[in-house]
Amino acid sequence: MKTSVEIKNIAKETIELELDTISKMQERIGDSFVNAIQLILASKGRLIVAGIGKSANIANKMVATFNSTGQPAIFLHAADAIHGDLGNIQPDDVVICISKSGNTSEIKALLPFIKGMGNSLIALTGNMNSFLAKESNIALDVSVEKEACPNNLAPTSSTTAQLVMGDAIAVSLLACKDFTDKDFARFHPGGTLGKRLYLKVSDILSKESTPSVGITSTINEVIIEISEKRLGATAVLEKSQLRGIITDGDLRRMLEKEDGFITLIATDIMCKSPKIINHDALAYDALALMESNNISQLIVMDGQQYKGIVHIHEIIKAGVV
Repeated sequence: MKTSVEIKNIAKETIELELDTISKMQERIGDSFVNAIQLILASKGRLIVAGIGKSANIANKMVATFNSTGQPAIFLHAADAIHGDLGNIQPDDVVICISKSGNTSEIKALLPFIKGMGNSLIALTGNMNSFLAKESNIALDVSVEKEACPNNLAPTSSTTAQLVMGDAIAVSLLACKDFTDKDFARFHPGGTLGKRLYLKVSDILSKESTPSVGITSTINEVIIEISEKRLGATAVLEKSQLRGIITDGDLRRMLEKEDGFITLIATDIMCKSPKIINHDALAYDALALMESNNISQLIVMDGQQYKGIVHIHEIIKAGVV
C-alpha cells in the first residue's frame, strides 16, 4: 500500500505530465488546423465524429460540445459503422476520426468506405505516419511523449490531448460563427445555466406581483397591501405613475422613529428613488442588481408603466441560482 505522501506525489506527477502535454500542443496549431476549421465552416452538412475504445468516449464528448455550441454533430462508433451505421453519414457531412495509433483494424476497414462516399475526412491521431493520417484530407497531431499511466499503457495523456484538440476545434468554430450567449441559451433551455441566459423578469411575475398604494394612502392601508401581496414591499403610485416604494424595512424604521405614525401617509415614508428593472431584463441581471445594492425587491417597469415587484425569493425559486 502506498503512503499518503506517495499517493499525493503520484497525483501531482500525473497532473504535471498532462499539463506538459497540453502545453506542447500549442506548437502544433498551424495551417492544418486552420484548414480543418475552414473545411468545417464551408460544409453544409454535419460533423460525424468517429472513434473506438477510449477515443470513442472522447468522440462522444466532442459531439456533445459541438451540438451545444451550434455545430450539428453525431457520434459514430468505428466498429458499428461497418455493420450498418454508415447510413448516418450524409453527402455533405465532414467526418472527424480519432485514433491514437491510427492503425486499428476498425479504422482501416472504415476509411475506404468514407472516402468512397466522397466525404471529407479530418484525422486526430497520435501517429502522423499512420494509415489514418495518410488517408485523411487533413491530419491533426495529438501525439504524446508518454501516457501518465506508469506502464505507459492506459490512455491518459493521449485522451487528454484528443479532448483538448476537440475543444480547440469547437471554440474556434463558435468564435468564427460569432456564437453569442443568446445562441447558447437556445441550446441550453434547461437547468440553472439555461435559466440564467433566457429567463426574463416578466416570466416570473404573477398577477399577485403588483402591490400598489396611492400617495395619500394611510399607513394602515400600506401595511395591509404589503401583507396581502407577500412581497415585502409596495409601489406608491399617483395616477398610475410610479412615485416611490415602501418596503417592510421602511415600516420597521418608521416604527422605531415615529410615535405618531398613525397620522402618516405613504409619501411620508416612501423611498422616492427605488431601484428599477425593465420587465424584459434577464432575471439573472435582476438578481445581480439586488445583490449589488443589498436589497430584496425591485420595481419592474415597461417604459413608464408599472408592471409589478420582483422579489429575490422568486428568482431563487425559479432556479436561476
